[in-house]
Amino acid sequence: MDTSYISVIFLPQGLLEYFDITGIDELCFVKDRSVYFQISLEERNMILGDVDGTQYESKGFTEITLQDFLFTWQSSLFGNKRRRWRHKKRLVKLSETTFHL
Repeated sequence: MDTSYISVIFLPQGLLEYFDITGIDELCFVKDRSVYFQISLEERNMILGDVDGTQYESKGFTEITLQDFLFTWQSSLFGNKRRRWRHKKRLVKLSETTFHL
């Protein structure tokens, strides 16, 4: 699926360096028949920053959904799956990675 137009129009510049688009759906509210987009994103399997990525393993995802109004008349939902990281030996969780966009 060609997602280049989605990244230019809807997403902040640089976001696709850290996330993959897993789904794009055009949906409709039944009550008023207004159309909106639902874009699903999944964090890539990489740790950012000064952390040694070989010492940590991905242990599932946390999911959030954000609603945004890209245009005054257009609602959009962003399903965001962020990875949870755990140290392989100490079993200590790593806080979520920070993205600089």
